[in-house]
Amino acid sequence: MKQKSAQLHDLVSNCLSKDQFYFRSRLKKMTIGGSQQELEKLARKIEASAARVESRKAALPRISYPPELPLTTRVEAIKSALQDQQVVIVAGETGSGKTTQLPKICLDMGRGIKGMIGHTQPRRLAARTVCQRIGEELGVSAENESAVAYQVRFQDFTDDSTYVKLMTDGILLSETRDDPFLNKYDTIIIDEAHERSLNIDFLLGYLKKLLPKRPDLKLIVTSATIDVEKFSRHFDDAPIIEVSGRTYPVNILYRSPEDSDEEELNAQIIDAIHQVRHIQKKEPRPFKDILVFLSGEKEIREAAEAIRKDISLDLDVLPLYARLSNSVQNRVFQSHRGQRVVLATHVAVSSW
Repeated sequence: MKQKSAQLHDLVSNCLSKDQFYFRSRLKKMTIGGSQQELEKLARKIEASAARVESRKAALPRISYPPELPLTTRVEAIKSALQDQQVVIVAGETGSGKTTQLPKICLDMGRGIKGMIGHTQPRRLAARTVCQRIGEELGVSAENESAVAYQVRFQDFTDDSTYVKLMTDGILLSETRDDPFLNKYDTIIIDEAHERSLNIDFLLGYLKKLLPKRPDLKLIVTSATIDVEKFSRHFDDAPIIEVSGRTYPVNILYRSPEDSDEEELNAQIIDAIHQVRHIQKKEPRPFKDILVFLSGEKEIREAAEAIRKDISLDLDVLPLYARLSNSVQNRVFQSHRGQRVVLATHVAVSSW
């Protein structure tokens, strides 16, 4: 019985991460006192969990990296840092590819097999759209569409076949209540950490205390090039890998601010759209759609109504804010003809 128990101890390290703590505690109790029948029953569970790991490994999607993304040139450096360190800080500007490529790098290293890769986003819309993008790049089929899945408030599309789980910071924070060791994950990516919301700060503090208790857990913290040294110091001088961004030419035009009521504000928005369309005609490669940031849902509805009433503007008007249904939000990302104006809150910052 002791020999069988020792063999099972070795096999536990090949099981799903969520099962390992339970198996080890049960085996420890059985060395003190347990029947052969109980040991055989536990052995079957351990073997089933190890077999599940092997099946997940066999079903891994094929990994490739878009050559046009700056982060692709840093893949080997990130792999090397993750191999040697428990925590890695990745600093990069918008467009560097860190959000979509980091989970793929982790999969390429064999992460996400014994446990999921948890990938947090500050907003629900970003969690959903990033999930869709990563799934497309991995070529996830309809039969295995939950390989990359997301969970937001009131919606959970993950299951036992999920490798990469996109979620909001609040979802991961709430999971610490029922799963304080976060045993279902073998890797966690805290994305857009520079936003420093309460959820993000709580998570960074919680993970700092958790990591010594979970030496198998890897953590990646991503940030724009803001305060990355502070993140590094917080995690005991974790290595920082910097990635250049991929930006497009931007012309910035300023207009003098004016004190106005709501009707005059809508008139200013319409006037600004006319000016943008006039500038577009002079561009050798005219850009297509127009994105307008507004402060809230009420302002978006009123501006949309005013734009639709202006017969001189032949535009498809699309609102974008958090309370809209998924089907309405998805219209923003669908291909189309003609020109459209998107009226959005700050949710568009990391989702557009």
